[in-house]
Amino acid sequence: MNARTLQATRCNGVNAQSSKPKRVRVVVRAAVEAPAKISATDRVQLGQSDLMVSVCCLGTMTWGKQNTEQEAHEQLSYAFDYGLNFMDTAEMYPVPPTKDTQGLTDKYIGSWMKNQKRDGIVLATKVAGYGQHNTYLRDNGQTVRVTKDQIVESVDKSLARLGTDYIDLLQIHWPDRYVPLFGGGAYDIANEREGDIPFEEQLRALEEVVKAGKVRYVGVSNETSYGVSEFVHAAKAAGLPRIQTIQNVYHLIQRGSFETDLAETCRRHQVSLLAYSPLAGGVLSGKYLQPHPPAEARLNLFPGYMERYNKSQARTATEEYVKVAQKHGLTPTQLALAWCRSRWFVASSIIGATSMPQLKENLEAFSISLSQEAIDDVNAVYKRFRDPPIAA
Repeated sequence: MNARTLQATRCNGVNAQSSKPKRVRVVVRAAVEAPAKISATDRVQLGQSDLMVSVCCLGTMTWGKQNTEQEAHEQLSYAFDYGLNFMDTAEMYPVPPTKDTQGLTDKYIGSWMKNQKRDGIVLATKVAGYGQHNTYLRDNGQTVRVTKDQIVESVDKSLARLGTDYIDLLQIHWPDRYVPLFGGGAYDIANEREGDIPFEEQLRALEEVVKAGKVRYVGVSNETSYGVSEFVHAAKAAGLPRIQTIQNVYHLIQRGSFETDLAETCRRHQVSLLAYSPLAGGVLSGKYLQPHPPAEARLNLFPGYMERYNKSQARTATEEYVKVAQKHGLTPTQLALAWCRSRWFVASSIIGATSMPQLKENLEAFSISLSQEAIDDVNAVYKRFRDPPIAA
């Protein structure tokens, strides 16, 4: 499959040197041309790879926890019939992760893929980074690390659960070294660990599964500018697989960590952003602002989970974004997803739904083009509330 560049062409059929007199046809054009139609199914190239994926990626992390296998299949069939071709999973899913449910998401995807054409699916998954609390992921029960043996084990198990013989995009879920994760605040040298797996060694481990034909391309997740640059430089110096993507959090109430230096770093190195949690775990839908939020909503089902998105300042910021959405005749979900899609550095946004109405609203939101006034209003709110989920 070769990467293709989609180009819009315009036809101007005026012949100024006609030998016969012709009637002049006056064509009345609008003073401002209507913007080109956009959709969740539009395709974009990932990094320097030949992967052409939909600008909306189907997230899967609730399948096996909040969603049954049947519901997962319903979402998959609807999304791919709609025109998506991209989905993302992980060896540790569903979340919140537990030993008893680990791998169910992959198994649900695998049972659905049995009746699908594999070459019509771009399948991304993730191998876990450093971890002492998820040792059940490995047969030897040791601390999870990004080593050759552990990557090979992870990939082999993922392929078995998914019922396929290759993964299109394998991502390191979070770094092997210490970095502040999931709203963890500023970098603290007191949390640094000895014995980090060197970047080149991690790439050589990834090369093992690429050369074996089990993985086509590799990427990172929850990574920093330092990490991206080190991976790119190590790959170039040693002739190893280069990272094509970075899957990081990006949404209305957590923007700064990517917009400041990661945006430039990724642009210079041709690494594409896969924006996860564009609705901040559902908070930006506005549903938690209700007097009685749905009992089955994620933050209610799992107390303490993603609570950083619903604390005082984050909650106040969400209220302001809801007002912006109302002003422009949009639902809060439409505003959040359309805004994320409009950012020049976002290649694909990863959506997650627990119901079919949610999934349908999410998909349709990618067809909305925000006015400059709406974007200005969003930025005005952001100036007042800069990244409230990040701990001080």
